Amino acid sequence: MASSTRTSSLLLNNHKSNHFISSLNSKKPSLFHYFPSLSSQNSLSSLSSLSSSLSLSSSPSPSTSSTITRVSTAPLEYAPPAPDSNNFQQEISRLKTLRLKLSTSKTLKQKVKVLNSDSKVKHFLNPKGFERVLGSLGLGLNELFLVKCLVAAGQDHVLDMGFGETEGDGVRSSVKTALYALVEMIEKWDVNNGGSGGREGFAKSQNGSVLVDEESEDLKKLLKILGEIEEFYDCIGGIIGYQIMVLELLAQSSLEMQTTNHSQLVHESMECQFLEIHPPTGCDLSQNTEYASQAALWGIKGLPDLGEIYPLGGSADRLGLVDPDTGECLPAAMLPYCGRTLLEGLIRDLQAREFLYFKLYGKQCITPVAIMTSSAKNNHEHITSLCESLGWFGRGRSSFQLFEQPLVPAVSAEDGQWLVRKPFVPVCKPGGHGVIWKLAYDKGIFQWFYDHERKGATVRQVSNVVAATDVTLLALAGIGLHHGKKLGFASCKRNSGATEGINVLIEKKDLDGKWAYGLSCVEYTEFDKLGITSGPPSPDSLQAEFPANTNILYVDLPSAELVGSTRSERSLPGIVLNTKKSIVYTDYFGNWHSVPGGRLECTMQNIADNFLNTFSSRCYKDVEDKLDTFIVYNDRRRVTSSAKKKRKHVDMSLHQTPDGSLLDIMRNAYDLLSQCDIDLPEVEGNDKYVVSGPPFLIFLHPALGPLWEVTRQKFCGGSISKGSELQIEVAEFLWRNVQLEGSMIIAAENIMGSTRNDENCEPILQHGHRCGRCKLHNVKVLNDGIDWSSGDNVYWKHDVCRFEALKVLLHGNSEFEANNVTIQGNHVFEVPDGYRLKITSGDPGLAVQLEPIPQNRMDTGSWFWKYNINGSHILLEMVEL
Repeated sequence: MASSTRTSSLLLNNHKSNHFISSLNSKKPSLFHYFPSLSSQNSLSSLSSLSSSLSLSSSPSPSTSSTITRVSTAPLEYAPPAPDSNNFQQEISRLKTLRLKLSTSKTLKQKVKVLNSDSKVKHFLNPKGFERVLGSLGLGLNELFLVKCLVAAGQDHVLDMGFGETEGDGVRSSVKTALYALVEMIEKWDVNNGGSGGREGFAKSQNGSVLVDEESEDLKKLLKILGEIEEFYDCIGGIIGYQIMVLELLAQSSLEMQTTNHSQLVHESMECQFLEIHPPTGCDLSQNTEYASQAALWGIKGLPDLGEIYPLGGSADRLGLVDPDTGECLPAAMLPYCGRTLLEGLIRDLQAREFLYFKLYGKQCITPVAIMTSSAKNNHEHITSLCESLGWFGRGRSSFQLFEQPLVPAVSAEDGQWLVRKPFVPVCKPGGHGVIWKLAYDKGIFQWFYDHERKGATVRQVSNVVAATDVTLLALAGIGLHHGKKLGFASCKRNSGATEGINVLIEKKDLDGKWAYGLSCVEYTEFDKLGITSGPPSPDSLQAEFPANTNILYVDLPSAELVGSTRSERSLPGIVLNTKKSIVYTDYFGNWHSVPGGRLECTMQNIADNFLNTFSSRCYKDVEDKLDTFIVYNDRRRVTSSAKKKRKHVDMSLHQTPDGSLLDIMRNAYDLLSQCDIDLPEVEGNDKYVVSGPPFLIFLHPALGPLWEVTRQKFCGGSISKGSELQIEVAEFLWRNVQLEGSMIIAAENIMGSTRNDENCEPILQHGHRCGRCKLHNVKVLNDGIDWSSGDNVYWKHDVCRFEALKVLLHGNSEFEANNVTIQGNHVFEVPDGYRLKITSGDPGLAVQLEPIPQNRMDTGSWFWKYNINGSHILLEMVEL
């Protein structure tokens, strides 16, 4: 008798409590699937219901319940057909032949006919009659096509039919026999009851199927997933092509493990005679500050030509973000970080650049934003709901396009079989951010950008909280626009041991003898192929020479569209199958599984591989200047610091955690304000943070700059003592000789302007119109501030306990001024809309003067900063009215 882990059985008691308990082959996670009995209320079904819900009566009379037909099965050993690890090529060959036949079939009927002739589909449907089982589900022709594609790809175990052929003689299994008996009984009922079904405990659908709710929904979701795979991966052959690619990458991985000649394999995969990678050269923005300033001005001036692209579809499993009220898993975009979600942080950065454009050119500019979402963790619904709740950030619904990437099945690293949670529910995850180019073409995103008169776009990920610091993003876009480049990377020094890719200069000699050059990226999962060690780099190691890939990109939209529109593998750049990490999931009963595996992923930055420039002879120097791709560098903490994974309480490492990125924000604040002649403590190493937290908390709204050259002209002199807290949420701001010891929070409702309803009755932010304003001159702020000993403090959320604080709340169009005064203790100053509040020294205490803003200055305020371009720099001038 086969082992219990490989048996399927039907346990029948009576017509109200029959259950089916099934277990997959031992290579797959064990699934003991519980099914409730059929009832008149449960009128939906799936393939699972046909194989599991066998509480059947043979009598056609609806009033008789004493006669029960019982169907049982003998134990069955079942192993889903899967390619042996040494036989990948045979399966690949079979699937390629099938793909070719399908590609030459002009109609859906012809494609189904081709599938019916496939050996695996024949095996699945044999003997005659099982086609009627599928037919009883009421599937349309396209749905039948998808199911048969799944079977032809060798993944019929996803359907969990619980049957197969016995080895050797091809005799039908007991379970399969039971299924056909079920079909025959359904047919008899249909005849005896006029097609209406008539037995108590059964409900017939319009197509004659016996249906069960839960499994029917699972089947519908499966068909939706299969349909999306078939449609999106049409460039490689749909479902069949997806599985071919999986097996090819697994075979390649197996071959790499057996060979030491990695270079030959790379040459063969790249179809070239010769290939080398070199560290790329580019402008270092931290060193060449004059050029950096000029490039940033190009970026500001070119803002009306730019769009913004956010790939937010990732599942962000390492972050472990959970809704504290519902327990629901949440996507990274919803992480509460420094007082707002990560997505809100992206929009704040963008609005700050738009505000800078307004201050320089006096024009309103609203950048169109395309956001790629997914259904993982209800990502699409959460992001849509957040945008709606915040009124689309005062930008209008028409300035956003959300497009959803398909989920793809995770596969076992052993044999390429799809992993499943329960019948009809494969383990699925987003297919990597590299799908963004083809998906953007398929969903009309490029045309949408063109309708907004955009030529290029900046791309950044939601978890990187420092990408827009100072000149980095503006200079990247500026160089790309000004020099007509197709793709640009923002890069920096690579952290030791970081799980991040590298940027490289590719040099290769094609088979036709021409030399090709271009900047690209190598993911850390692919280091072994190029002979790069994947551990922490030593000073003389190969990977120490290369800069970090940060996924901050400038892209020329027509060039990207050309790649996304190709009906070939080129539209899916950087396809990888990373099986170095286990797939972790829970099954139907909450059992936890960790299986070596992966899923087909694309990498968006590898679109660069389509932009290589060719030369007739080898180039030995200065080739970067001639390329369509480019790279810029900056200090690492001004380029990348990510909140990607949850920090464990005992973990001393802060790398890629919210805590680590917060420290980098504090280091940037130190770099900025220390150049303003403000005395403040340095930020020490990460180990100090683990013990005692940060030395201070400073949060400055990006509209104060966002270029540091602009921000520095608003701050001058004074000090911020250790343990202090400073939050400035207002753009029109002046700090002159302010000494802070404690907490000071200044927050305006109208940070950059006020909103007005447009012709569609949507609130649109009007830059510079009725802003809040604040001036501090010769002010000393003394209070007990944050309770640093509180165990409830979560610094990276900016969720802290305070003893005392100075809070200034600016409602609507209001102003606050403090001159030559010491403000000690706990104070809250709320300034009503349309008023100006002045604080000076009194005798004793404070002198407070509240007065209305004159009507003729209501829109502009009593003062404002005027921005002027002087060469490659921006100079500020205070204008008092």
